[in-house]
Amino acid sequence: MDSTAQDFQPRTFSIKLWPPSETTRLMLVERMTNNLSTESIFSRKYDLLSKEEAHENAKRIEEMCFASADEHFKKEPDGDGSSAVQLYAKETSKMMLEVLKKGPRTTAEQEAHVVDAPIEPADTVFDISGGKRAFIEADEAKELLSPLTKPGNSYKRICFSNRSFGIDAANVAGPILESIKGQLTEVDISDFVAGRPEDEALDVMRIFSKALEGSILRYLNISDNALGEKGVRAFTELLKSQENLEELYVMNDGISEEAAKALSKLIPSTEKLKVLHFHNNMTGDEGAMSIAEMVKLSPNLESFRCSATRIGSDGGVALAEALGACTRLKKLDLRDNLFGVDAGISLSKTLQKLPDLVELYISDLNLENKGTIAIANALKQSAPQLEVLEMTGNEINAKAAPDLAKCLAAMQSLKKLTLAENELKDDGAVIIAKSLEDGHAYLKELDVSTNMFQRVGARCFAWAVANKPGFVQLNINGNFISDEGIDEVKDILKAGKNSLDVLGSLDENDPEGEPDDGDDEEEEEEDDDGLDSKLQNVKVEQDD
Repeated sequence: MDSTAQDFQPRTFSIKLWPPSETTRLMLVERMTNNLSTESIFSRKYDLLSKEEAHENAKRIEEMCFASADEHFKKEPDGDGSSAVQLYAKETSKMMLEVLKKGPRTTAEQEAHVVDAPIEPADTVFDISGGKRAFIEADEAKELLSPLTKPGNSYKRICFSNRSFGIDAANVAGPILESIKGQLTEVDISDFVAGRPEDEALDVMRIFSKALEGSILRYLNISDNALGEKGVRAFTELLKSQENLEELYVMNDGISEEAAKALSKLIPSTEKLKVLHFHNNMTGDEGAMSIAEMVKLSPNLESFRCSATRIGSDGGVALAEALGACTRLKKLDLRDNLFGVDAGISLSKTLQKLPDLVELYISDLNLENKGTIAIANALKQSAPQLEVLEMTGNEINAKAAPDLAKCLAAMQSLKKLTLAENELKDDGAVIIAKSLEDGHAYLKELDVSTNMFQRVGARCFAWAVANKPGFVQLNINGNFISDEGIDEVKDILKAGKNSLDVLGSLDENDPEGEPDDGDDEEEEEEDDDGLDSKLQNVKVEQDD
């Protein structure tokens, strides 16, 4: 080979993939922030975080995962960094999913310094819930769960949700779980027997229950398993051994009267419970009595959800009275039950005992005016710090509006107000809108859709939010607003500090529609003088 050929031998290039540039790291933080705060395929099954909270978590996750991956890279200094990049990506995804599952924090939690609580490293979390729902058989279970068998592993939190275990797979999982149960603090076995015959599903539950018996858990999720009484009893060993639970989720489980009774008897202690969620069950009044007994014994409860559980007046009264013992409650969700007026009045008495309440969801409870007024008067005195109030579908009309308006005027921390599917009409709309006009600097969302109001009410709500900094969405859909009224709403919003982007869809607005006559005056074609006159007569005052 001549010298010229030797001079032109190809060179070998070494491309280093690690560490990433500062720009790349910032871009990852921004991408995670968007995933945590914007609805997508990745996040649509979870409650989204605010932009601020999402960014804070994204920054913390990135820093922690970068440090972990960098440490990994230092152990392999001659590599190209590809394994460090893979670890970096994998851990950020895992930790982001954990943040989404936990959901947004309340202001009360911020004050309790939950913001400063460290996110556990990804190697403490074992999660097989990603991807499509699928049946798992023995061989796959052995492979999937193999990381749990490695000596010295530090897994504390496991999630088997979205994978359906058969008997053979459960027999593989049982001994593995039993071997690590002493280190576990959080177990999510929601939706882990989907599609299995009842007898097989119950046997799988018994295997998992026996394997996890004696573990000292702070978090247990057994939702989405169609438990019924048989399913609850299949978890007997696990439930009876739990004396330190702080969070219990039993949602969409077919919890009937008997199942609720069994559950309340099997759990030995609820004194440490902070979160108790029973959404979408068939509990009914009698079942509510058993849940009420659990609630009475849970003085540290901070978040209670018992929505869509078929509870009527008697059960509602019992539950409302029991909640009086939970004086640290911050979030209360009782939506979509059959409480009625009497239970609403009982609830109003309990609300006076809950000074830390931040979020209240009492939609679709058949409260009517009487129940609404009682609750409004209670909240005015006890919960001026409320940030979220939802009262959709309670047959509220203009007669309750003055009391409700006084209550709202006192709530200067309010971020989200939902009064959709009521019967405010223009008279009630004007009064409610006026109560929100002054102050309320933190208000971001207002939903007064489907309330039978017309041009007058629409204009008042537009005025109420037009100059609020940070306001995000005004929903006035499903009403009877004329085309001229819609144009006026848009003009008001454009003239204020907010853009038209805050105006929600109007696809169900009916410009030709009219509210039922009743005793209301005809308002659709009121001129400006008529509107001004109506507004001049409206005053919203806070009681001393």
